[in-house]
Amino acid sequence: MQEQNPHIRWGHINVNVSDLEKSIAFYEALGFEAYRAGIPYLNLAKTAETLHDASAKALGLEPQSRGRACIMQLGRGYPKLDLIELENTADNKPLANTDIGIVRLCLATQDLQSDYERLQSLGVTFLSPPQPAQDGMAKIAVCQDPDGALIELIQPDRDKWPPLTPRDRKTD
Repeated sequence: MQEQNPHIRWGHINVNVSDLEKSIAFYEALGFEAYRAGIPYLNLAKTAETLHDASAKALGLEPQSRGRACIMQLGRGYPKLDLIELENTADNKPLANTDIGIVRLCLATQDLQSDYERLQSLGVTFLSPPQPAQDGMAKIAVCQDPDGALIELIQPDRDKWPPLTPRDRKTD
């Protein structure tokens, strides 16, 4: 088994958005709360600011890039969710489930049907109603944030999952 790196741990997940207020409202409907208006180490606030040049360079952005941001949290732990609205960005579509790369964020729920109905009543778009996974191990539904990023809601039933075997734990 490969040794873990004691220096690496969860930090945040970044979601670039086209409308910061609309995205904050969406993620609040999912249960997130604002942790901090802005991202200080990037020199971003809730009002448009210019990123520090070294930060822009580290992120692969042009010097003098401008944007605004809000850090959201689900509970008090990590990872946090950084919502960033950048000025003058390309109007690219988020990745879909058939693309390579990180395509969706998954959040666990204890009552998928209730959350689905509540979010749908708020105008949240879902790919389908909740669906049962194989052998009843979970129910899942995937919705889209205001920019089309995919958010999976899952209600797992771990009692129906097969037990872990040594082969399941192998990483090589």
